[in-house]
Amino acid sequence: MAFLATVFLAVVFFVAVNLWVRSKGVAGLTTEDKVRKADAILVLGAYTYESGFVSPILRDRLLKALELYEKGVAPKFLVSGDHGQDDYDEVNAMRRFLEDRGVPPEDIFMDHAGFDTYDSMIRARDVFEAKKVVVVTQTFHLIRAVYIAKALGLEAEGVPSDLSSYPSLGYLEKRELLARVKAFLEVNTRRAPKYGGDPHPISGDGTTTHDQR
Repeated sequence: MAFLATVFLAVVFFVAVNLWVRSKGVAGLTTEDKVRKADAILVLGAYTYESGFVSPILRDRLLKALELYEKGVAPKFLVSGDHGQDDYDEVNAMRRFLEDRGVPPEDIFMDHAGFDTYDSMIRARDVFEAKKVVVVTQTFHLIRAVYIAKALGLEAEGVPSDLSSYPSLGYLEKRELLARVKAFLEVNTRRAPKYGGDPHPISGDGTTTHDQR
């Protein structure tokens, strides 16, 4: 009986947290036509090939972010992803993608330690000293990302980058259910990011965060 009660409570907690995170995140979603001006467009990393080319999911995030930048939504990019190893580098792939399309290097800030969405948001606030960000990623991920940002005190809006169909979307949406619980626990325990670092104010020169040409 005790086991069944524990399972029941766990299921209730799981469902309740997902509903809570979803309701808070969805409230911060908008479109490129309605989004308000911000300090930076925050692009969250995704898989990058060994060749240095970005995956379709990441390409769509960057294309949507570039569209917002060209409309004057924000003067800077903050590309945040995994660069924890020499042979895997999401952030330089994102930087090169944007530079190849005409973005000045000084307008691109790189967060090399955005190992997960929570770390990306807390570092945007503390290391890059952003007050307001426009978060760009696919809807399945964006709901959680905006929830985390707002829970950490960032003024945030999210613009979806669902520009293509993704074969792995069903899997990603299922995984997101567990990720929302993780995010809820991280926000409420105020987990420290894996790495801190010296401040690089988003109002400055993004090249101070570059480690390659």
